[in-house]
Amino acid sequence: MAVTSAPTLRRRFVAEFLGSAFLAAIVIGSGIAAQRLSPSDTGLQLLENSAATAAGLFAIILMFGPVSGAHFNPAVSFADAAMGGLSWRDAAAYLPAQVAGCVAGAVAANLMFGLPAVSISVKDRATGAHALSEVIATAGLVLVVFALVRAGRAASAPAAVGAYIGAAYWFTSSTSFANPAITIGRMFSNTFAGIAPSAAPLFILMQVGGASAGVLSVKFLYPTLSPAQAARIVVPHGTDDGARPGADQRVASDGR
Repeated sequence: MAVTSAPTLRRRFVAEFLGSAFLAAIVIGSGIAAQRLSPSDTGLQLLENSAATAAGLFAIILMFGPVSGAHFNPAVSFADAAMGGLSWRDAAAYLPAQVAGCVAGAVAANLMFGLPAVSISVKDRATGAHALSEVIATAGLVLVVFALVRAGRAASAPAAVGAYIGAAYWFTSSTSFANPAITIGRMFSNTFAGIAPSAAPLFILMQVGGASAGVLSVKFLYPTLSPAQAARIVVPHGTDDGARPGADQRVASDGR
């Protein structure tokens, strides 16, 4: 009798590390490319950066989602823990993987474009408008992923999350970091997508606040959302063959 089993924490840790690294490389690398391709047009640079990020996010959620759910973001992981879909222990374990992955991705992006491996950003983004933007962007991201699982449309998450982040580049003044791990990673690249270390704590604080607001909003709007449903974010995952969570003891259909 064949039985599928959930991916180990080690496998999920690696998936979160790799996904976060790709995310940072996409965000920072496309920003560097945009600077070089359109040096005199900031609007076009942002369009190129946001389009690459939205498309890349779609792809990496599909790549790593079946293993870890494709969080790549401590705000999402801890929101999931607050909703009962992920244990606090696992959320804490995801955190260093996500941060280390984003730093590794930043270093990789720098090197791919012939820059020093590490160049600390001097781009100051610490303003009230940017802080408010991060609260709204992060709350919206949490709402998107939980609303999709509540509606039974978690399979649409790669497109929806990519579209939301791509749009949030434009409707927020901060260009929607919405992720403490990518905020830390972007400190290590003094390029288009960078952020000065002095501005990062404000961004992270606002992202925590936004995630908290998102969780409260989800609980109010979807009071019947169960931990089993929350466990399916960002995309259905949980078994070695990519089957939905809750199927850890599912018997193969041929009876073996």
